[in-house]
Amino acid sequence: MRRGWASQYKIEVSDTGDRRLSAPSFGRAPRGPGVGFREDQSARILHQGRKERLLAPVSQSVNTTSRGAADCGDLGICIDRQGRWFYHGSPIARREMVCLFAGMMCRAEDGGYLLATPDEVGRIEVEDVPFLAVEMFTCGCGREATISFRTNVDAIVTLDADHPLRVVENPETGEPSPYVLIGDGLEARLTRSVYYDLVARGWEEDLGGERVHGLWSRGTFFPLGRLDDQAG
Repeated sequence: MRRGWASQYKIEVSDTGDRRLSAPSFGRAPRGPGVGFREDQSARILHQGRKERLLAPVSQSVNTTSRGAADCGDLGICIDRQGRWFYHGSPIARREMVCLFAGMMCRAEDGGYLLATPDEVGRIEVEDVPFLAVEMFTCGCGREATISFRTNVDAIVTLDADHPLRVVENPETGEPSPYVLIGDGLEARLTRSVYYDLVARGWEEDLGGERVHGLWSRGTFFPLGRLDDQAG
């Protein structure tokens, strides 16, 4: 029987009873958007999947991704609101493992989250969205500006019409939660400091007679809020 990715990971129990998910070594920790996998066939497949899912829009649906794959059910993996990964309540500390799993992620038809390879697919829990935008880069200014973000798994996404920004306000507190679409239905939430930096770079535009605070990136205007609301 061919072993899939799920069968290669083991649970290690410490003397104190803590459980930790272990995996084979994948070489050095990742640098930039790529991961230093071993150059065998399975590694190349995973590397290509990470590149397609996290660095560009994905046209491949979850049905295509998981067709014929064995259903592993609930994998016991959870991503909390702060972007931290846990396995049955124990943190997954190895950054290369988190980046590897992130490259396998896709959305289910019911809106849930899956880790999928050509051979196996399993469900994971995500409290909010799977990624955080932890750093912002800008090039140019005004309507010619290009704004990009680096996520907590070192993927780079550029704000544009295919990767829009949305801001959701808490109905009770009015606190904004900004999200950028990475691709394939996967989003990253901007950290507070990144969002404040984004707001500071915005300016007023008149949209249909309404004063709106926002900014441009790749020729698209992204509203951050009405000026009347912010003044109040």
